[in-house]
Amino acid sequence: MAIKKLDSIFKPKRIALIGVSNNPDSVGGITLRNLVGGGYNGVVYPVNPKREAVFGIPCYPDVKSLPKVPDLAVIMTAAKHVPQIVRECGEAGIHGIIIMSAGFKEAGKEGKILEDQVKAEKAKFPDMRVIGPNCLGILVPGLSMNVSFANGMPEKGHVAFISQSGALCTSVLDWAYESHIGFSYFVSIGNSMDVNFGDLIDYFGQDPSTKSIVLYVESLSNARNFMSAARAFSREKPIIVYKSGRFPESAAAAASHTGALASEDSIYDAVFRRAGLARVYDFGNIFDFTDLVGRKRIPKGNRLAIVTNAGGPGVMATDSLISWGGKLVNLSEETMKKLNDYLPPFWSRGNPVDVLGDATPERFAKATEIVLEDKNVDAVLVLLTPQAMTAPTETAEAIAEMASKTSKTIMAAWLGGASMRGGIQVFNRAGISNYPTPEQAIRAFMTLSHYAKNLKMLFETPKEVPVSFQYDRNDLRDKYLKEIFPKAKILNEDDSKMLVNDYGIDTTHPAPAATEDEAVAIAQKKGYPVVMKIYSPDITHKSDVGGVALNIKDDEMVRATFRNMVKTAAEKRPDAKIEGVTIQIMVDTKDAVELIVGTKKDPEFGTVMLVGMGGTSAELFKDKRLEFPPLNESLAQQMLESLQIYPLLEGYRGAPRKNIEKLVEVLIRMSYLAADYPEIKELDINPLIVTPKDVIALDARIVVDEEVMKQPVKEYSHLILRPYPESLISTAELKDGSPVLLRPIKPEDEPMWLDLLASCSKESIYHRFRYDFYFDSHEVATQFCFIDYDREIAIVAEVEDEGQKKLIGVGRLIADPDVEVMEYAILITDKWQKKELGYILTQYCMEIAKIRDIKLLVAETTRDNKPMISVFRKLNFKIRFNEDGTVSVRKDLTE
Repeated sequence: MAIKKLDSIFKPKRIALIGVSNNPDSVGGITLRNLVGGGYNGVVYPVNPKREAVFGIPCYPDVKSLPKVPDLAVIMTAAKHVPQIVRECGEAGIHGIIIMSAGFKEAGKEGKILEDQVKAEKAKFPDMRVIGPNCLGILVPGLSMNVSFANGMPEKGHVAFISQSGALCTSVLDWAYESHIGFSYFVSIGNSMDVNFGDLIDYFGQDPSTKSIVLYVESLSNARNFMSAARAFSREKPIIVYKSGRFPESAAAAASHTGALASEDSIYDAVFRRAGLARVYDFGNIFDFTDLVGRKRIPKGNRLAIVTNAGGPGVMATDSLISWGGKLVNLSEETMKKLNDYLPPFWSRGNPVDVLGDATPERFAKATEIVLEDKNVDAVLVLLTPQAMTAPTETAEAIAEMASKTSKTIMAAWLGGASMRGGIQVFNRAGISNYPTPEQAIRAFMTLSHYAKNLKMLFETPKEVPVSFQYDRNDLRDKYLKEIFPKAKILNEDDSKMLVNDYGIDTTHPAPAATEDEAVAIAQKKGYPVVMKIYSPDITHKSDVGGVALNIKDDEMVRATFRNMVKTAAEKRPDAKIEGVTIQIMVDTKDAVELIVGTKKDPEFGTVMLVGMGGTSAELFKDKRLEFPPLNESLAQQMLESLQIYPLLEGYRGAPRKNIEKLVEVLIRMSYLAADYPEIKELDINPLIVTPKDVIALDARIVVDEEVMKQPVKEYSHLILRPYPESLISTAELKDGSPVLLRPIKPEDEPMWLDLLASCSKESIYHRFRYDFYFDSHEVATQFCFIDYDREIAIVAEVEDEGQKKLIGVGRLIADPDVEVMEYAILITDKWQKKELGYILTQYCMEIAKIRDIKLLVAETTRDNKPMISVFRKLNFKIRFNEDGTVSVRKDLTE
């Protein structure tokens, strides 16, 4: 119930301020004044053993002396007293704590020890939740509750703001007062010792007064919790994030190209993109975008039309749009004809649509309406400059009236001062985003466009890519952990390629040669031409020491290259152990593209995958894309399409198209490898050669995580996303003897899921959804087929019917944010009812819930759904018939 316990912090009836003093300018003095003077309706208990009263309010010596147990305790004492106070609060039964005190891990080693002591005390009280330490506090405008040492109270609104920086919070609040920006909640989390971003996304995601969430992130802890929470709510409530510290010098010590390329900020970028968040790079733009996305008119693309009464602002907007990667749309012939017929002869005759300085409100609105009707236009920006004949307020009213009749995005920039205020107020009332400058409007629009594109890409239905393996992956894993990984921290090329090849990725096979004669014999056996590489466990980047030679054509070249390569490597790396060279066949790279593919294990985010421009220039050009395993066809394809060199794969300037389908399969196979081996710290395939026919790994290097080898970790704990749970695939037999496959749903199942619902009667649909559910759209289907397997699991029943695979039923489990209670729902197509499939699915879902340590299973149906009520009875659910005709059932899984 950890998330629910946050009510003690955000909806307290009684608050204790521990360490408050008589100094009106102290942290405690300001916080007390904010609460008492700000309209908070609850009870406030000042606590200070040295004071009888503070500001005339009776003071208590400690929390044990309070007349009633407070919901929330706010600690503002010296840091050294905090562990003891937390213990006293826990013993008193206080569930909510805010620690404003500083001097913890942010202060160095001693502060870190002190913070660990606070954690140890908090751990004794499972129901306790703590915000901080080293935080500003919280503000809840809806309750007139300012539990912080920030001055004033922002307006009530629908944005939850969460920040790790207390200093930034005060600046944002000042800004919000001036700009009349409202908040549902305003939270400074400080060191986030306990309550973190993921917890608060879960809490505010369920709050009806919060429509969007804004995050100021310096670093993330408990990344899996963050990802799960963000993915659960990002489709319903936009989450906007600003990440500071984008350019740390963190890649210098990496042992591979992948390690160097997978910088901290690029990993954060992958996190935000995969979670469906909108990332803003200019903090000054964050509330512009928040306002725009809050209008709920998400454009389908980045094609913008501009309507203006002056050429200059139109050019400014165009310049900004192009620089941000947007498209100034070419208006259709039909639109141009309508504009020519309506506008004066001297209008601009193109986009931007200059309606001229003498434009009336009616002309402005009609031109905007015509442009919006163009199918090529995703959004319109209306610009107005004050001229002698301009009517800003009346024009705004005309635009607002017209906007109510369209679903497309409309933005406005009324450029000027006092004369524009009336028009701006009109836009605010009409829900039209307006900006002081064209550039601000463009930045907000392009951020919205990227956000919409990311959401669409995230939920594109992937194609089914059959991936089978020559060997049992569990047997392979056992072999490598016992025989190969213990050999060295950095595996040699042969061992690295052997694992890559075992996962179905073609490789060249190098053979080691310790002498010239051995090198010649191996080259003759493989056949000329060959490639020679230096053989050393200590040298990762072979080219840097002259350790790669291509197109070796005869015995003499082998001997000469051997002598020169060994000598040069020894001179450049005298510390390295040189064991000779390796010989492998020379692959024909005509019409080929060199890529790098790899994985890196980040300390916080786990294993991340990379694909990019390969070869010796990989780190120079940094053309790469990061993603988190597991991958499907759609995600793998998106990784490739994001690369600047993607046109080379498609066939650039007459060159043949490369085997992109095989490359997608290779990426998916790599994601399996990454998921199966938490013992791999870094894995490099560079170069990966992609030709019109083949995809071949020419070089590979694996860095072993020696810590994990010593202390094995829980399965998939190195992944931020839970992979497809293959262990839950099972078989069953229906009442008539028909075999049925039970397995977790996949995004690729969308077509079969739609067919399943289409084959159900209205009665069956109603029994499942309890209303006339409209399902026949990709947007709806993604909500049911794209799940993270962490807090939601859907088990489909699959059969082969008339030679085709079909889904005939689905049982779905959805957990609450604390993952203690799961809601169960089931749907079975009419043709396959009365075959005990309902009993089989429900029983199997119960088993899954028990495996995941769920305490309570709940469900709801209607009185006329007698077959399912019978199933629940057989499985010993407690059944309650409600007065409204519904039936509530529950099963305690701890019994």
